[in-house]
Order: sequence, then C-alpha cells, then structure tokens
Amino acid sequence: MGSLFRSETMCLAQLFLQSGTAYECLSALGEKGLVQFRDLNQNVSSFQRKFVGEVKRCEELERILAYLVQEINRADIPLPEGETSPPAPPLKQVLEMQEQLQKLEVELREVTKNKEKLRKNLLELIEYTHMLRVTKTFVKRNVEFEPTYEEFPPLENDSLLDYSCMQRLGAKLGFVSGLINQGKVEAFEKMLWRVCKGYTIVTYAELDEPLEDPETGEVIKWYVFLISFWGEQIGHKVKKICDCYHCHVYPYPNTAEERKEIQEGLNTRIQDLYTVLHKTEDYLRQVLCKAAESVYSHVIQVKKMKAIYHMLNMCSFDVTNKCLIAEVWCPEADLHELRRALEEGSRESGATIPSFMNTIPTKETPPTLIRTNKFTEGFQNIVDAYGVGSYREVNPALFTIITFPFLFAVMFGDFGHGFVMFLFALLLVLNENHPRLNQSQEIMRMFFNGRYILLLMGLFSVYTGLIYNDCFSKSVNLFGSGWSVSAMYSSSHTPAEQKKMGLWNDSVVRHNRVLQLDPSIPGVFQGPYPLGIDPIWNLATNRLTFLNSFKMKMSVILGIIHMTFGVILGIFNHLHFRKKFNIYLVSVPELLFMLCIFGYLIFMIVYKWLVYSAETSRVAPSILIEFINMFLFPASETNGLYSGQFNFGEILMTQVIHSIEYCLGCISNTASYLRLWALSLAHAQLSDVLWTMLVRVGLRVDTTYGVLLLLPVIALFAVLTIFILLIMEGLSAFLHAIRLHWVEFQNKFYVGAGTKFVPFSFRLLSSKFSDDVA
Repeated sequence: MGSLFRSETMCLAQLFLQSGTAYECLSALGEKGLVQFRDLNQNVSSFQRKFVGEVKRCEELERILAYLVQEINRADIPLPEGETSPPAPPLKQVLEMQEQLQKLEVELREVTKNKEKLRKNLLELIEYTHMLRVTKTFVKRNVEFEPTYEEFPPLENDSLLDYSCMQRLGAKLGFVSGLINQGKVEAFEKMLWRVCKGYTIVTYAELDEPLEDPETGEVIKWYVFLISFWGEQIGHKVKKICDCYHCHVYPYPNTAEERKEIQEGLNTRIQDLYTVLHKTEDYLRQVLCKAAESVYSHVIQVKKMKAIYHMLNMCSFDVTNKCLIAEVWCPEADLHELRRALEEGSRESGATIPSFMNTIPTKETPPTLIRTNKFTEGFQNIVDAYGVGSYREVNPALFTIITFPFLFAVMFGDFGHGFVMFLFALLLVLNENHPRLNQSQEIMRMFFNGRYILLLMGLFSVYTGLIYNDCFSKSVNLFGSGWSVSAMYSSSHTPAEQKKMGLWNDSVVRHNRVLQLDPSIPGVFQGPYPLGIDPIWNLATNRLTFLNSFKMKMSVILGIIHMTFGVILGIFNHLHFRKKFNIYLVSVPELLFMLCIFGYLIFMIVYKWLVYSAETSRVAPSILIEFINMFLFPASETNGLYSGQFNFGEILMTQVIHSIEYCLGCISNTASYLRLWALSLAHAQLSDVLWTMLVRVGLRVDTTYGVLLLLPVIALFAVLTIFILLIMEGLSAFLHAIRLHWVEFQNKFYVGAGTKFVPFSFRLLSSKFSDDVA
C-alpha cells in the first residue's frame, strides 16, 4: 500500500503498440490494473472509431449470453460462479466461441419454440375435453328430429310452433361452443342479446378448477358456454362476438357417436403430447445444463474483450497504420510493472517486434491515486464523498482514522452502548469472508462496508463512556467516590460551630429535601475520581448543570485543537507546492488569529481549573463574561481603517474578503463544535429517560408480580435501546461527525478539486448474472 499522507506521484506515459500485439498487451494491462487511458479520439464519434465492429460483435455475444442466462434461470438450473476469473479469450478463439454461441442460441430457440407450441396444443386439447364434458349435459337429443338438429331442454316459455315454423322456412339450427374468461361473461351475454336481437340461446357452466390460458400462461377461472342460433347470418355475428371477447371456440359434435369419437381421439392425442413434451423438456434441460457449465467463463471473457476494444478505440494510429499510440497515466512506482505487462503481451502474441513505452513531460494535472486496504478504505470513502483530493495535497483520511471515531464517541459516550456497537462490528470483521455478507441487502451491506469504522466508533465510545461514567445512563463506582457525606454530619461540634461551618444536624436533615455538600469542609472532598466523572454526580440534583459546564468547555477545547491542526496541515501543502509566501501571508496570520483569541480562551479554561480550588470557587470569574469583555471593553481604543483602503486592486480585495471570511468562519466553526456537547447531553438524557420510564418502573413493582413484569420490560428496554439509542442516535452522531470533518476541519487545508485515478482493470467489471440479464 502506498503512502496515505499524500497521493502517489503520477507520470504520463506513451505506449507504442504493434497492431498484432495490441489486444494481448491490453489484456495483460487489464489483469494488472496499472494505468488510466486518455482518449486521443475525442473529436471522433463512437460510430466512426476503428474497432466499432468488434464492439458490436461483443454486444451481440452479450445479448446471446443474456438470453442463455434467462433460459437457465427459467429452468431453475443453478448457475456456477467460478472463484477465478478467466483471462480474455485469444483472438483465434473468438470466432469459434461466437459460432458455438450462435449455434446454441438457434438450437435453444427452435427447441423452446417447439416446446411452447406443444404446450399450447396440449392446453387447447385439455380445454376441449372439459368443454365436451360440460356441454354433454346441456342438450338432450330427440330421435324424432333429423340428425342435424338438436332440441334444448323443455322450457316453460318455449314454443314448438316457433321451432316448426323456423324449420319450414328452411332455417338451420347451429351451435357455437367454447370457453370464456369469468370476468367477461356478463358483458358477453349483453352483447349477444343486443346484436342478435334475442335469436340466440346461451347456456353457461363454471369449470370446477382453473385452467392455464394457452396464450398468456395465466391460470384463471373459465366458463363453458353453448350458443344455439338460427340462420347463417346470426351465426357469423356470434362468431365475430366470440373473437372480440377472446373466447376459445371449439367444434361442437352433432351426434353422440361423434362426441364419443372426438373424446377418444382427444385422450389419445393428449397422451402423445405428454410423452413428446416430456422428452422435449428433458432434451432442453440437458442442453441448458451443458451451457450452464461454461456460461460464467463466457460472460467474463466477453466483458473483458469488450473493455479491451473500448480502450483500443481511445488510441490513435500512426501514419503507417501499423502501430497504435496510447497515452496513459501511471504511478511512477508501477512503471516497472507496466513494462513487464507489455513484454508479456508481446510474448503471448508471438510478435517479432515488441511493444514499448516511454514517459513524456506534461503540465496537465494528473489524477489522484491513494491506495487503500480493507481497513482504510472506509475512512477514505468518507473523505472522497466530500471531494477527491487535489493531486499531491495532504490527505485528511490518515487523520480521520482517529479523529472521526473520537468525535463520534464524544457525542455518543456510553460504555454500554459503545460495547454493543463494538461487538456488532467485531462480529462483522470476524466473518468478513462470509459470502452472504457481500451479497446482502443494501442496508446490511452498508454496515458491512463500514465495519472497521463501526469497530473504532464502538471502541472509542467505550473510552468516552468511562470518562463520562455512563453505562446505559447509570454510573459505575469502580474506585470509590471522592466525596464523603458523613463529614457533613458531625455531632462532636457545638450548635454554633455547626451553624458557622454549615454542617448538618438532625433538624437540617429532617426538614430539607435537598442537601448540599460543601467541599471547603475538611473530609468532604477527598480528591478527584481516578478516571472520569465521580459516580456521586449521578445522584446530584445539579448533575445536568455540572455536566453542561464540563462538556461545553471540553467541546470548545477539542474543536479549537482540531481546527488548529488543520491550519498546520495547510503549511505542509504550501511547502510541498513551493508557495512560501502563503505560509507568511495566509497560514501564519490564521494561526495568530486562532491562537491569540481562541487559544487564549483555552488558556483561561485551563487556568481556572488549575488555580481556583474548592475554597475559592465561589469568587472565580466567569470565562464567558471575560471573553466578551475582551472585545466589548478593550484596554485601549482601536484606530479606524487607514485612508485609501480598498483601492489596491482585485488582489487586495480578494485577500480582505478571505480574511473576513476566515475570521468569521473561525467563530462560527468554534461554535459549531458545541454540537459535541449538545449531542452528548441529548444522548445521556434520552438514555436516562428510557431507564426511568421502563426499568425503574419494573423494579419498583412488588415481588409478587415484579418478576413476571420485569422480563417484558427488559425486552422492551433492549429493543428501544437498539433502535433509538444505538441506531438513530448513532446515525445522528455519525452525520454530525462527518460535518465537523468536512466543514470545520478539512476547509482549513483541503481543496478536494482533483479527479480520481480510475485504472483500466478487469477487477472493476461486474461478474453478476443479474447485471447481464438486466
């Protein structure tokens, strides 16, 4: 891994690739991921470039592979994903692979088409058998009529005179039978009545089981219908209405013998279709299983081949068209590997003239490359989300590794909550090689990618929780309190002495709800707690006032140190870019302003802590009032602005605006660090409220029902702790810590106006089948 303090030194290299070895050389470069190509054909459209035909061929292969993956998934055949990535296919194997895939596609489409056709015929025959079975009960035959006529069941309103009259007029009784969707029955019947003017008789019956639609494949409920009509004209209208409502119409037998013969033929054909369809599906599955064995390697190879041709389209040709010229950005530390990759590509192609490279001077700004590992990647992503660093400027990610989890912990300081977060992150770290974590849902994958950030955040929160002496809103007495209550109650003194010293007696204890410890009395305050806040403050009524003062001053001190450190890092940028005048005219004035005003504020805070004791604490001055008076009531009057100010041109105007902005920014930035105090206070108070409303209530119930009530109370307390205090409060502290780094810290030295180094690397290609299908 390279330096994390600055981005790596880059150089512009020119590659001379022989036409016969260019493909192999870029394949070797893609495997190593060393260089970023520059487009030398920016004025040439994508359709006019040299290798546009090869790119289209790769897209055609991707289309075929996407079709294969779709059919394999439809057949529920597992897709094996190999652990190793196959290299790009040699040019002599590309045509062979293309022919194999095209032949396989044609075969699959023919087999699939035949299968769908057989399946459609089978579904139609099944519908026909159901229709014959149901319509058998619709009509009763009468031997007195001719074989071509049928009589419906006798109805009260039917008239035999109408039937005989129609027969004498030569009208022929016809039938249309079939199946219709359940939702279209009512509209279908109304349409028949309106168009045919009542000269039809419709009979319906619902099928017992839903059937699959041969056209759409949807399983729906069907109705079997039988329509009888007189005359050919009405018959044409009935058939057109059936077509409009997408009815499945089947021939209706005229005699019982014909019905029996048709039904026997249907059963035979259905059995034959089942056999043929089963054999077709077996053959199709065999073909797909064989294709699934090599589809992963083909997908990876085609993607690599397409990426190579995209890079070749960015190269330019020399005047002889025998050599390709490419310009690449490459880290100086990888130049040796770049030469070796070109040698490997030339050797694999068998070329007599090897490809070579040389570096060229340039005044263009190179891209920014900062190498990371799995631990530093998350912190670098936090910085890059604000802006990619300018070339060779100081990288804040190195310091963010410590300052980010620490500032988070200042706002999230709780030993119990931090330990739970630490255990969760530790579980992710120990199981980081588990495949399900890399392929989990978006929220879980976000936690997994930031597992090391969570680990340090939880660890630092344990430390600040010990300092605050907070563990699920309760204090822990590890070393014994430094305050003694018994020293305030002494019976050996006379009443006058007790009154003069402010000691307690029986009357004071009995008649006062709030008792105050006086540290000036000997024996009351025995010394500070060894680590953090004394646990006795958890019982004090003025606990919030004491912690407010402590955390507010602590937030100001941490914020000023953090911003001053950012200004000092800016000096390293000026030294590196050889801008020494910026040190004297920018950095030094910024430091003087910061230290003379806010550094003095820190001095007053520390001075007050060290000089004033418990005996003199009542006469200690207010730091806030002293700091305000320093500006409002100065010792000597200040002179006004000199004459002619703002008349020195644009440079002076820019510097004045920058100075004003910096001065005002320092004040606002210092106040912004008070969010450390505010969020720490909010977290502690929410935790205390949760304890008071749940656990304390459960503990105060009598022993008879208390045990039964305590179990659900503790479970609810655990759930609310995780979702409110850990997740919601943790997310809030996380966002505020990001803001403190982006705005208050990084703007002192970090520009973030660079472009990220994106190498030509096959590792950046996706190997998921879902991406190909999409």
